[in-house]
Order: sequence, then structure tokens, then C-alpha cells
Amino acid sequence: MPGVGARDFSGEIPVERRFPLHLEPAIGTIHDLYDQAKQSRWDPERDIPWDQFVRADYPPETMAAARLSWSRKAWLEYGGLPETPALIIRFCLEQQRESDPKYFLAVRNTEEAWHLECCHRFAEECGGFIEQPASPGYRALFNQGLHREALDASRSLDAYVAAHVAIQDGLDLELCRLHCDSTRDPVAREILERLYSDKLRHTAFGWLYLNARASGWGEAERREIAAEVEHVVHNVELAGLRCAWLAGDAAADIVRADRITREAGLGAATRDEEEPVLERFLGASAAQFGRMGVEVKLSP
Repeated sequence: MPGVGARDFSGEIPVERRFPLHLEPAIGTIHDLYDQAKQSRWDPERDIPWDQFVRADYPPETMAAARLSWSRKAWLEYGGLPETPALIIRFCLEQQRESDPKYFLAVRNTEEAWHLECCHRFAEECGGFIEQPASPGYRALFNQGLHREALDASRSLDAYVAAHVAIQDGLDLELCRLHCDSTRDPVAREILERLYSDKLRHTAFGWLYLNARASGWGEAERREIAAEVEHVVHNVELAGLRCAWLAGDAAADIVRADRITREAGLGAATRDEEEPVLERFLGASAAQFGRMGVEVKLSP
């Protein structure tokens, strides 16, 4: 089933033009992120205190809710597994693109795999991973086909980074921080702290790259970036991909589960907590794009 808000793929893929081959550092701030990521490696098996989670401490209703809340986290994390390799290929195929993003994204993909492993395992610990959303309408929202969009030569790579890294990874980061702040269970909290630390770099990469490129944008590219950002915000995020309460009845089961999970301190948040975070993030992002000469309308 095609995703809600997903676009058709043009079928146009960049042609490889390898030489001259530039591998020297070009964007120092992103090369620093790459070095930080290498030094921050962790192991989901050894570094998460799995044995401290005691399922019997929680009533069955809470465990049923938590397994759904954490399954949804895994559904979201899974998107990075096909997307990031496609984004690396796009950076490698486009002539004269900098080396630093290619190195950084290779590490990011490993971290995304760790995140997925942790969310999946914690859902299993809570009673079993749920393979897909119950609602076909909500399920379609996850099928964005980002690996195709990343490879689509008819679309601006900078616009892709703006919408899918700066905005989507940025919102993911803010919600991860919110969920972590209200989590009391030691295992759930350790997972979210590890995820948050990695996602800080993932989001920083997007904004640092855009800042490095902004001076070279013409008016046409600025308009394309604005259009891509507005599409992702209004047709994907405000449709409820990360904030399930925006999806209405299609995600009512998840909203209920997140409320129970939040009350138990197991790593979720309610609409009342998420809504101001979303509004602040969109406002701050619009202002940041404005400083780069890109005018976007991101109000919920």
C-alpha cells in the first residue's frame, strides 16, 4: 500500500561520475560529528541493563500498552534501514558532493540498526512485538518510500536533507527527549538516553550541512527546499506519523496505549505534553530556515 503523502518516483537516478575523486575533509563540523560517532559506539546487548526489567512489576494492561508503544517506536526506527543506504548512494553518485556526509551517514545507519534492535527487544520484553499498525490507514503513513525519494535525481538532494533530516530527525529528537524525561523504568530510560545521544548527532548533521550549502542556493532551489519541507510537515508529520494523536481515529489505540505507558513511566507521552513540543519545534525550524533565506509555513 502506498504511503499517505508519498510521491511517485520519477525513475531518474544520478549517473555515477567518480573522478576526480575527492576524499579530503570538506565540512569540518560534520567531520567532527563523524569522529564523535566513532568514539560513542555502544552495544545493545551489553550496554542496556536488560536484566533490570521486571515484567511482573507491571499489571497486564500496562504491559499490553507498552508493547504497542514500543512496537510503534520500532516501526519508526525501521524507516532508517533502507533510507540511509539510499542517501549514502545519492551522495556518492552526485558529482562533487563532499566526503564528510558519506562517512557520517555510514555510521548513522549502524546506530539506526541499534535503535531498532532496542525498541524491538523492549516490545518483546513487554509481551511481544506487534508487527504492524492495526489500522490500514495509519499503516500507510509509514510507507513513505524514502529510499526511492533519496535516489530520485529529479529532486534536490539539499531539499531532501532539509525535509527528512533537519525536520523529521529533528522532531524525532525532541520527542525522544520528552519521552526520556518522563521515563522511570531503568531499562526504558537507558534505551531512550542512548537513542537521544545518537539522534543529537543525526539532527545536527542536517542543519550543519544545510548551513554549509545555503550560500550557494539560488531562488529556484530555495523554493524547492521550502516546498519539500512544507510537504513533509503538512502531509506526513501533521498527519500523525510521530504524534499519533494527529491521526485521529486511525491511531486511537496508540494514543490510549501511550497514555498508559506514560503513566507507568515506560517511555511515552500524552498529547498535552507533545503538542507544545511540536509547536515550538516547528516555530524554531521556520526561523532557522528563514535565516538561510528559505521562507516556510510550518504552523500546525
